[in-house]
Amino acid sequence: MRVAVVGLGWAGRSIWLPRLREHPRFAVTAVVDPDPAARTAVATDLAPAGQETDAAGGASGSAELAVFADVDELAAAGPARPDLAVVAVPNNRHADIAERLLAAGIPVFLEKPVCLSSAEADRLAAAEQAGDATLLAGSAARYRADVSRLYEVAASLGAIRHVDLAWVRARGIPDAGGWFTRREQSGGGALVDLGWHLLDTLTPLLGAVRFREVIGTTSDDFVNDGAWAAAWRHGDQPADGQPAPEQPPRVGGDVEDTARGFLVTEDGTSVALRASWASHEARDLTAITVEGTGGTVSLRCTFGFGPNRQDRSLLTLTRTGQTSPVTLPDEPIGAEYRRQLDELPAMLADPASRGRAIAEVRPTIAAIERFYACARASRQAPDLVPAGR
Repeated sequence: MRVAVVGLGWAGRSIWLPRLREHPRFAVTAVVDPDPAARTAVATDLAPAGQETDAAGGASGSAELAVFADVDELAAAGPARPDLAVVAVPNNRHADIAERLLAAGIPVFLEKPVCLSSAEADRLAAAEQAGDATLLAGSAARYRADVSRLYEVAASLGAIRHVDLAWVRARGIPDAGGWFTRREQSGGGALVDLGWHLLDTLTPLLGAVRFREVIGTTSDDFVNDGAWAAAWRHGDQPADGQPAPEQPPRVGGDVEDTARGFLVTEDGTSVALRASWASHEARDLTAITVEGTGGTVSLRCTFGFGPNRQDRSLLTLTRTGQTSPVTLPDEPIGAEYRRQLDELPAMLADPASRGRAIAEVRPTIAAIERFYACARASRQAPDLVPAGR
């Protein structure tokens, strides 16, 4: 399958390019980025040994890799026109880039967040239909072995009454001062970044639920303090998940570093959510607890690539006062991304995939919109009654 990687920032270069290149089902035939330096660097890395790159960043005399500055060039790329575009650009470009590719008839695998508003979700749905092309959404957490095992155990718990979701980093503000911490480009902070992954884990548990109630609050105690930045995000992260050498962090941002909320589905299931880029914890922790009528299953692990990890994933099952461990397989950091790639060809070939990503995204983005609206309203509310009265 011919693949174009759109966006040559950290995710494109460090997550997707290495895994696509070593996967037997894919051939990277094109890369796209508006930055000439990024194009040249990647084209040089991918060029055969001894081959020079031209001024445009492409391999001189090579027909294997096409290098473009804009996605509109992909539609007329001839032999380099891809069977799939993997899009890993800044958040505010996700919907625009994916919409243009889909309208041109090019299937898209889109990194989270798929969109930043319900209106963008509508545009993507229309583009899928207009271009007769399928949109697939990145769902890394669902492809983790420990999360998959949690789903298996949760299926034996009867009716699910409550889910507790948390991803709390010790120090992990990504690219502080860069686009990640600027609301105009990112769409939000820890809620959009980490919270999207957490909310995405709900679909296999509860289905494509809609929320009757969404209450949330946000804070920004750490985002403008460079001491809390994720230094490992300022260099390339090797494909094996080992941290890159630390570099001086940049400072600045107008997004939240922490979001805390409580949501209730239409059928009465409650969901507690916390997403934090920084905290006073010693280690980065991702925790998912599912309470059902027949027991409780709890997972403690670390999502993502951060080096300050839990020693290992722990899954436990509690029934009638007895807690027992559930065996989990060992897997390398980042294995979930390779597992997603394994599934993509079959997903693209399945007609039922058309429209599925947007159907699952709509409750997530609607909940995030309402979460932020509640957080803004709580900061502006006058004449609040003091607690205890």
